Amino acid sequence: MSIAALNSVTDNTAGIAAAKPNALDKDAFLNLLIAQLQNQDPLNPTDSVEFTAQLAQFSSLEQLGNVNDNLKQLRDVQQAMNNSQAVSLIGKEILAQGNSLQRSDGQPVDCSFSLDQDAAVAAVTIYDSTGDFVKSIEADDLAQGTHTLVWDGTDQNGNSAPNGSYTFEVQAADADGRDIGAATFFSATVDGVTFENNKTLLVCDSRKVALSDLIEVTAPSNATSTSQQSLPNSMSITNGGH
Repeated sequence: MSIAALNSVTDNTAGIAAAKPNALDKDAFLNLLIAQLQNQDPLNPTDSVEFTAQLAQFSSLEQLGNVNDNLKQLRDVQQAMNNSQAVSLIGKEILAQGNSLQRSDGQPVDCSFSLDQDAAVAAVTIYDSTGDFVKSIEADDLAQGTHTLVWDGTDQNGNSAPNGSYTFEVQAADADGRDIGAATFFSATVDGVTFENNKTLLVCDSRKVALSDLIEVTAPSNATSTSQQSLPNSMSITNGGH
């Protein structure tokens, strides 16, 4: 290859790199391949095996680009479906992963959890928004699976706890005193939907819940018979293991 031809290829490549620094898309790759063919030495043309390998690389690059575009479209479709699904959940009652509680109107509050195996004893400990201990509730002989203990809304001294946000944790042990794994859930009514950092979140009281944390969605208990007929009475959302 002559010096002039080499300079031509170099200038072409430099122009491509300047247009898209740190990137070589399929158009740039094709331009580079054409420039190489146009400036090859007629007495010493590009080896056919090497040329075929370059074409194979170009084909692979194009296919990868198409796959990337398809994945972006799939992501956009999935996001639109999530948004639509989330809006349809407004007014519904949900069960979600988490340990938050919301006490309002002086009503008792359900503390839901699941046990990995049978427990001889389980204790639900409730804390206020500052992390201070409020009350502990115990239950004996609970089977493996999901359970709900009701907090009556009083503190350890029997006084009524104020309305507001609380959290709870569950500790359980078998008959030999060995700890048992437990997962906590909370129930709430969906008041609205918000979108933050490309994520769809359900607004429940002062809490924000990701769709991936949902365990179950049900129609509100005070729904009319007409609305119950038009909607499934209970809709479970698969969440990978729950």
